[in-house]
Amino acid sequence: MITGKYPSLRLRRSRKYNWSRKLVRENNLSSSDLIYPIFLIEGKNRNQPIKTMPGVYRHSIDQLGKIVNNVIKSGIPMVALFPSTPKNKKDNYGSEALNENNLVCRAIRYIKKRFKNNIGIMCDVALDPYTNHGHDGLLKNNYVANDETISVLVKQSILQAQMGCDVIAPSDMMDGRIGSIRKSLDKNKFQDVQILSYAVKFASNFYGPFRDAIGSKKSLKSNKKNYQMDFSNSNESLREVALDIKEGADMVMVKPGLPYLDIIQKVKTNFKIPVLAYQVSGEYSLIKNGIRNKYVNEDTIIESLLCFKRAGASAIVSYFALDIAKKL
Repeated sequence: MITGKYPSLRLRRSRKYNWSRKLVRENNLSSSDLIYPIFLIEGKNRNQPIKTMPGVYRHSIDQLGKIVNNVIKSGIPMVALFPSTPKNKKDNYGSEALNENNLVCRAIRYIKKRFKNNIGIMCDVALDPYTNHGHDGLLKNNYVANDETISVLVKQSILQAQMGCDVIAPSDMMDGRIGSIRKSLDKNKFQDVQILSYAVKFASNFYGPFRDAIGSKKSLKSNKKNYQMDFSNSNESLREVALDIKEGADMVMVKPGLPYLDIIQKVKTNFKIPVLAYQVSGEYSLIKNGIRNKYVNEDTIIESLLCFKRAGASAIVSYFALDIAKKL
């Protein structure tokens, strides 16, 4: 038996009913918080399943109309494009990245022609989908050369802007690339094109399924630890973000997501800049397989996405985006 005087404040009072829980809810998730990634593949009428990412497909460009239409109807404001480049178009220099008829460029033109500005398009700026060694930049003596890589990334950025890309997203982690890209965009009269910097991209073990999806996993030589961040570090992320903001980044990305909620919160608290989170392929596959094997239920997806909002993320790139937006 409980004795003594009850406290005057009972926090459970506001949790009793669904309406009262909604009334005091601190964070909410909507379709406007989501970005939908799309993997591209050559050919026609193709929707190729990705074995390591259950429920995710590579799509030929002629399939984009139906997909993007569903994205718009679901209230998602932006798509992110990622190419699975054929092996015969890959080389040491990532030359295909500068081909105006590569998968990404053709996809941008297709989407813009059909949907105008009813949907935003975000494109990665990095060479890993295009190199035969799987690295984000040019190899020099088995080391990714910083400045030589930037010169290619600038050209890639301008090409994507010319095609109609709205948000240039450098994911390569080269030092100084944001400033170089911003100056070049402005010089070429693309001053309204936004830059979303992958400012805090860790050398994570959660990227495996994505590398499989774009076809770089088997070709990757060594690892990416000499340019992506050490996942033991936290304060270094603030230095990275500070540099990229100074160089002209409009938004910054933290990648991966759930294991780095502390970094998202730290960046948001210190800089008050729009911070995006990437719920990466490894996170997606772990949750998806957990649902399929009935270890967890589908509400786990919403819970995981709300974690990003609670930490301070303005938006989330997620392979769950389209399915969840429909439910929201």
